[in-house]
Amino acid sequence: KKQKLSSTNVAPTAGIEEGGRSNDISSAAKNDEMTFNNLGTDEIANIFGYLTPKDIMLARLNKNMRDAAKKTIVPMAEFSVNTIGKYNAMKAMTTALPNLTHIELQNLLPLTLQIDGELQPITFEHKYRDREDRYDPYGQLAASEVNVNHINHNVEIISNFRKLRSLRICGAPLNGRYPSLFNFPLLQYLTISHSLTNIKWDLEVLSGFPLLKELRCGDHCNNYIMTGNINSLRVLKDTLELVNFHRCSLVQGNFMDLADFPRLKELNLFQTAVIGDVRDVGERDFVTLETLTLPSGVYGGCHYEFERISDAPDVISALYSLKKTTPVSMDEMFLCEALGRFSRLVRRNGYLRPTLLSAYFHRFCSSWITRRLPMGN
Repeated sequence: KKQKLSSTNVAPTAGIEEGGRSNDISSAAKNDEMTFNNLGTDEIANIFGYLTPKDIMLARLNKNMRDAAKKTIVPMAEFSVNTIGKYNAMKAMTTALPNLTHIELQNLLPLTLQIDGELQPITFEHKYRDREDRYDPYGQLAASEVNVNHINHNVEIISNFRKLRSLRICGAPLNGRYPSLFNFPLLQYLTISHSLTNIKWDLEVLSGFPLLKELRCGDHCNNYIMTGNINSLRVLKDTLELVNFHRCSLVQGNFMDLADFPRLKELNLFQTAVIGDVRDVGERDFVTLETLTLPSGVYGGCHYEFERISDAPDVISALYSLKKTTPVSMDEMFLCEALGRFSRLVRRNGYLRPTLLSAYFHRFCSSWITRRLPMGN
C-alpha cells in the first residue's frame, strides 16, 4: 500500500517536470522567434555579412530581411557569372543585393532544361551586347549584323554595384567600349583577360579606380586592343602594388615613370612598347619592388639586343646594383638567354679573349644565378 502510494506521488511530479521542460522549450523557441523578428535591419545586415551571396538571397524571407539584404556589405566571396542562370541572378542582385563586392564575368554558357527526366541544352548562343567601336579585325560583320543571331544581354547592369572591390573579366563575350565597367570608386583589384574578350579601353580610364591596388591585364595571347601610356598610372601612385601588362603590345611609355611608386611590388611589362634605360635606375627608385620584367624596348631589358659589346658591362652593373638595393627577382631563363646572346655576340665579333670571357661569365653567374634571393627565386 505504501509502495502504491509512493508511485502515485512520484508520477505526477515526473509529469509536471516533463511538461514544465516542454513548456520551457516551446517558450524559449517563441522568445527566439520574437527576438529575431524584433531585430532591426542593421542587425540583420550584420548577420548577413557573414553569408555568401547565394545564402543571403535565399534568406530574404520577409520585408525586414529584404531591406536588410539591400544594406548588407557582402564579403569577398566568389561569384562567377558563367551561365545564363548566373546572369539572371546577377540581374536580380542589382536591386536585392546592391553592395556586392566581387564579380567575375566569364563566358555565358547556355541554360539546360529538364524534359522527361533528361537535361536538354538550349542551343542559342548568348553574349553581351556589342558596343560602339567594336573590334572586328577581319571586317566580317556589317554594323547591322553586330547583335543579330544571338541572344544579347546587358552587361551595364554591373554599374549598380557601387561597393565593388574586385572585378575579374575572363573570357566574357564583350566587344567594344564599355565605360560603365571602369567607374567603381572602391575597386581595389581589376583583372581583364583578353582571351575571347574584346574590350577596347585606354589606360586613362583607370582614374575611375582611385583605390586600385592590383591591375592584371597580362595574358598568354597578344593583346592588340588595350592602349595607353603607363604615365596614366600616376593617378594611382599611392595605391598600386601590382601591374601586369604581359603581352599588351600597344602599351607605351617609359618604365621610369613608375620608379617613385611607394607600394609597387611587381611590375611586368614583357612584350609591351615601353622604353627606357636600366642605367637610369637610382638607389631611391623602385624601393619596394620584388619582381621586375622589362621588354626589349628598354635598354638592357629582356631580349634586348646589344649593338656594341662595350655596352654590356654597364647594363650588367646597373642590373646588379638594382638587385642589391632592392630584392628584385629576375627570371633565370631570361638571365641564361642574356648570357647566351652575349656569348654568341662575343664569339662572332671576337672582342674578348676566352680567359676574360670565362671570368666575366663566372662573375655574372655568381651574382645572379647561384646566389639565390631570400624568397627562393
